Amino acid sequence: MTIISLPGSSGYLNPTPGKKVTYFSNRYVLGLTLTAGIGGLLFGYDTGVISGALLYIRDDFQEVNNNNFLQETIVSMAIVGAIIGAAVGGWMNDAYGRKKATLIADVIFAIGSIVMAAAPNAYVLIIGRLLVGLGIGAASVTAPVYIAEASPSEIRGGLVSTNVLMITSGQFLSYLVNLAFTEVPGTWRWMLGVSGVPAVIQFFLMLFLPESPRWLYMKNEKSEAIAVLAKIYDPDRLEEEIEQLSVALEEETLSKSSVKYGDVFKSKEIRLAFLAGAGLQAFQQFTGINTVMYYSPTIVQMAGFRSNKLALLLSLIVAGMNATGTVLGIYLIDRFGRRRLALSSLTGVIISLIVLSGAFFLQSSHSLSEICDTVLHDNCQSSSGWFAIAGLVLYIAAFSPGMGPVPWAVNSEIYPGAYRGVCGGMSATVNWVSNLIVAQTFLSVAAGVGTASTFLILAGVAVVAFVFVLAFVPETKGLSFEQVERLWQERAWGSSYERESLLESSRNGV
Repeated sequence: MTIISLPGSSGYLNPTPGKKVTYFSNRYVLGLTLTAGIGGLLFGYDTGVISGALLYIRDDFQEVNNNNFLQETIVSMAIVGAIIGAAVGGWMNDAYGRKKATLIADVIFAIGSIVMAAAPNAYVLIIGRLLVGLGIGAASVTAPVYIAEASPSEIRGGLVSTNVLMITSGQFLSYLVNLAFTEVPGTWRWMLGVSGVPAVIQFFLMLFLPESPRWLYMKNEKSEAIAVLAKIYDPDRLEEEIEQLSVALEEETLSKSSVKYGDVFKSKEIRLAFLAGAGLQAFQQFTGINTVMYYSPTIVQMAGFRSNKLALLLSLIVAGMNATGTVLGIYLIDRFGRRRLALSSLTGVIISLIVLSGAFFLQSSHSLSEICDTVLHDNCQSSSGWFAIAGLVLYIAAFSPGMGPVPWAVNSEIYPGAYRGVCGGMSATVNWVSNLIVAQTFLSVAAGVGTASTFLILAGVAVVAFVFVLAFVPETKGLSFEQVERLWQERAWGSSYERESLLESSRNGV
């Protein structure tokens, strides 16, 4: 693969010094980000709303109430759809563009919402859940890529993390909607059907927004791409961005015009990038976040708080903290860096999971009744319960600013343009498969080995994740897409690659 170097410290042009770029300095970019982020809102809302809706679905459909497998299928079918949607969405992004992929996802999601709201039985409801999942999966790939390709490199991480904020806000919103519709006739139909409204809003807003400028340029629609870039960058910076796109286009023309899934594993630098991206997505799930988000009311009750109302209230607080922590992550990710933020986050996750494990160990330990006499026993149980709540709060505080946004931000920027859709789709599929595994096994594992041991296992996974980030995830803060691509090439081939690249450039008179 031949690279033509441009002037600059790393072979590529650096951003022009001058006016500081901030998240609010360009309303056009902010508008693109928020509109694309509605896909994240759908993602978050659907993962949260089903826990409340299922209570009322069981009341309406006797076959669901008497069949645990049907209940699990209703919950997990959206995740199955998301796995398929993410895999197909990567190809759809590259073939038809980020904008069309978003529009298609919105249509599928809206249809799924209508099917769910009107479902006459559990089996039609499952079909609706599958359709909604397909839309969520496609959106989970498309939104981060679309935002990243329209963002200046200095604030790209924060803007992509806005999509994660929309996810966590969607989860929080779902808890509020669940509470709002508890006394309304057709409760669960409203809970599930209302999710189609944001999809329709996003569809019409996207009609007025452009295609990703990088995708347009790579498809040789240069005039349209430049027109979009002109709304994002000032004239001096615009020239540099166009020059970098020209280099990227020439490189991809020299390699291949169409990328297939198997091609990801043929190139060493792409393999390394995919390992880092997919690994982060897997560890995001296997360190337990959706254990907490899907089962927080159950965990609260496991800790000794038997009141349903209190469990839901504490779960609402957990969801609110998750959204608040994501805002902090948006602020830190372009200042602190992706790698350092992930490592700091994982450190807090490890500590909090150990705290949770200790709380449940104390609660279940025979020594508890030996230490406490009959009069004080309830107070001891209450203390261990609040100890567990403290661990839960610490977990969310540690996870949400780091391991929440970092995997999505990194995956939106570490792949070359020709591979961005395919690799992004594959890594998102890894995320959803990992999500499904965690969601389907947590309660069974907790029943088998105990809640304390389950959280200790998750802590061990978090330790492995920490080592993985140290070994395989480079820092990409502030780098252009071309600089990130060069980073992987140098990691794959060593310093000799840079010397050969410079020699090739000199031979070509560049």
